[in-house]
Amino acid sequence: MRLLSFERNGTATTGVRLGHEVVDLSVAAPDLPRDIRSLLAAGSDALRAAEKAASAAGADARHPLEGLRHLTPIARPDKIIGLGKNYMKHVDEMKADVQSFPGMFLRVPDSMVAHNQPIWRPEASETLDYEGELMVVIGRGGRMISRDEALSHVAGYACHNDGSVRAYNYIPSAVTAGKNFLNTGGFGPEIVTADELPPGCKGLRLTTHVNGELRQSADIAEMHWDVAHLVHLMSTIFTLYPGDLIATGTPSGVAAGRPNPKWLVPGDVIQVEIEGVGILTNPIADAPRIRSDLDVRLV
Repeated sequence: MRLLSFERNGTATTGVRLGHEVVDLSVAAPDLPRDIRSLLAAGSDALRAAEKAASAAGADARHPLEGLRHLTPIARPDKIIGLGKNYMKHVDEMKADVQSFPGMFLRVPDSMVAHNQPIWRPEASETLDYEGELMVVIGRGGRMISRDEALSHVAGYACHNDGSVRAYNYIPSAVTAGKNFLNTGGFGPEIVTADELPPGCKGLRLTTHVNGELRQSADIAEMHWDVAHLVHLMSTIFTLYPGDLIATGTPSGVAAGRPNPKWLVPGDVIQVEIEGVGILTNPIADAPRIRSDLDVRLV
């Protein structure tokens, strides 16, 4: 099943995509929770009910996918966990050391934007970079989850562009700052439930294109710490809740790994594609200037 959040008559709602149509669950199944996070928390019976209602929905609940205003699939998760240094070729291109624990940071919800919405280049720096990633969506919460049980806690997967302001990432104490500028990360367009994909998405190809040019390409199986291990590892630190997100790291090919980095500029279009999961598209725009009397630039 393919779950998405979208705006309908100015109101956020949850849908199920069926081909080129989206079924509005607020119409097809009004007794079900109205947002994906709550739907996941309601458990497997609620998800099965949503799938059944979508397949039986009438014309009044169906809308064309084209022209839909997407929202981030989960608007305000309890936590967004970012992980890095998980593809060894990326570690090499960044001239970093291999660690015994993945690079880790947290993102805030308003650093994320939906499919087709612009990613903002902040006033503070022109060093905005792309990072195509697989996003893991937790369905069943827990703590101290074993590696063998970890995938049973995953509801599904989505595409993620872990937009990074490198001038801050280069400062060891400011990595989290570089990952949390307003509207710098893409998430979507939908969540594909785990039953439709290989375990942990191994064998699926992740690619990132900038203005149609291929910049990143890797098999998800190249991850040093696979999805099961990451869920297990994060559950030893946090209590995981339904709707929590785990960004699993990016492969090689980022702008920062090039001798002469081509940073993202307004007008660029980034597409992160994961085989079987979807294509996340985000144009780049300058962040609106709020204060003209402040000099906030770092680089």
